[in-house]
This record gives sequence, C-alpha cells and structure tokens, in this order.
Amino acid sequence: MGLPRPTLHVAPAPAERKLDSERSRRLLLDAAMDEFAEKGYAGARVQDIADRAGLNKQLISYYFGGKKGLYLELHQQWLRREATIADPARPLHELIVRYLDESFADPRPTRLNLWNGLTGGAVEPDPEDLSGLRRRQAAGELAEDLDPAAAMLLFMSLVSAPVAMPHIVRQLFGVEPDSPEFREHYTEQLRRIVRHLA
Repeated sequence: MGLPRPTLHVAPAPAERKLDSERSRRLLLDAAMDEFAEKGYAGARVQDIADRAGLNKQLISYYFGGKKGLYLELHQQWLRREATIADPARPLHELIVRYLDESFADPRPTRLNLWNGLTGGAVEPDPEDLSGLRRRQAAGELAEDLDPAAAMLLFMSLVSAPVAMPHIVRQLFGVEPDSPEFREHYTEQLRRIVRHLA
C-alpha cells in the first residue's frame, strides 16, 4: 500500500481571479450598504460587514482601503445611479416620483442618507446643485415665488418620509409603508403636490 498522492493546487486563471475579485467586491459593498443603513457610519463595524459578506475582513482594506473607502465607494455608486434617474426631460412631478420609486425599491440609500444627517458620515456632502430646479422654475414647473432651495428640501423630505417615519405612515394612513396600497396612494399624492407647486 503506497502513500496518498499529494493534491496539486492549481492557481486560478486570471479570468477566474477577476470574477472572484468582482464577486468579493460586490458582496462587500452589499453587506456594507446593509450595515451602514442599519447602524450609520459610526456604528458600523468592519468585522460585521465582513461577516455579512462571508469574507475575511482584510479584503475590505485590500479592495477599498478600509471602512471609509467602502463608504466612499457606496457614495460613488449612488452618484452613478442618480445620474440615470435625474433626466432633465422628465416633468418635475415624474422626476420626484422616480426618486420615490427608488426609495421604495431599496430604502437602504435613504436610510444611509438619514444616518449621515443625524450622525455624520465619511462623506462631506457636496453643495446641492439647484441649477436644474432653477431652469424648471424659469420654464414654469415651479412657481416663481418659491425658493428652489426650500423646494429641494421639501422634495427630499417627501421622498424620504415613508422610510424615515414608518410609524407616522401607520398612524396617518392606517397601512404599512411598504404596502402596495400606500405606495400607490402616496405616489399619486406626491405627483399632485408637486404639480400644485407650479
């Protein structure tokens, strides 16, 4: 009876390493979004993010340079996503509803933004660009006596309210904020409110 043959470990091909790297990055980003949305930047722990992703926490430093880099990458992801949402050709009431749809589909970015406002985060927010809203105001989509900054704050509040205050949604509407009934009703009301501001 002979000795067992040693197992040969073959290094993965470059294409396989790239796929594994992309998969690891995606898992870490998704886990980080969950963790930051639940606990904010300050409350999130690198080990908890790694555990959620099922990966070694050293990979966070390897791929993103640490917790802050991971947070910054999530911020960049949102900016890329927002660029596909903010269509200047879309009527203002439909644009705001598009942001609401995004928040309903995945409330985590809204929660992350709320945490950032309450406790701060790794990203110092850029000044909000009001030029698009000013153009819409000049075109008659927003009444000329309204301050675009106040209107922007109102729109952000309207979009984030169901995520920020689900208990108030239950009190006022008598339904869950993630129910189809509430979503349909609130979406239509949001359209009407924005149109009334013209």
